[in-house]
Amino acid sequence: MDTQIFDKVESTKADEETAQENVPDLASVNSNDEPVDLELTEEDTTAQKGRKKRKNLGKDGASGFVTDLFDWASAVLFALVIVMLLMTFCFRIVDVDGDSMLQTLQDRNKLIVTGLNYDPQVGDIVVISHGAELDKTLVKRVIAVGGQTVDINSETGDVIVDGIVIKENYINGKTTQIGDTEFPVDVEEGTVFVLGDNRPISKDSRFTDVGLIENENIIGKVRLRIYPFDEVGKVE
Repeated sequence: MDTQIFDKVESTKADEETAQENVPDLASVNSNDEPVDLELTEEDTTAQKGRKKRKNLGKDGASGFVTDLFDWASAVLFALVIVMLLMTFCFRIVDVDGDSMLQTLQDRNKLIVTGLNYDPQVGDIVVISHGAELDKTLVKRVIAVGGQTVDINSETGDVIVDGIVIKENYINGKTTQIGDTEFPVDVEEGTVFVLGDNRPISKDSRFTDVGLIENENIIGKVRLRIYPFDEVGKVE
């Protein structure tokens, strides 16, 4: 009888152990009551991380490229706007066309010209936009401004302003040609009288098709020569 009881007890323990083995671990059951292997090998973990990283890189890389491209385009556009504003209101680059300003300036010299709030002064080299008779800009020197009187002695080649012979160390040849303008000339307010430094060939205020230049037709004063490179510097 003791043996039967013992066997019965052993049988009951065995059944309990079997039942416990058949009970699923709640921690490893998903919402669909399917077993999930929670233990990943090191290789599996590395692979998952790699896939996630590549996915993020793909998104971040494309987004970053578009952002960089937009920033670059914005910077270029901003720079162009600034340059246009500067060239419109502050300075311009002008080419010398011809030899009328020898020896001060030569043909094809490139010049920096400023015109913002510019008020012409005697002796300034200016760039003129003359739309009446001439189809190109002129580069000349201001000899007299509004309110002054200009005369030329064709025999001596002297230029006389307000009765005083002006010193012209910059000229290339005497001013013996007076053109078709009747001298002396009273320079009207708001205009200037200009001559080229190369007096024998210069087309300037001595000729009626150029005449007196209105201040509003002056683009600006020549400040610098930037080409040729071996002659870069201030222009006077």
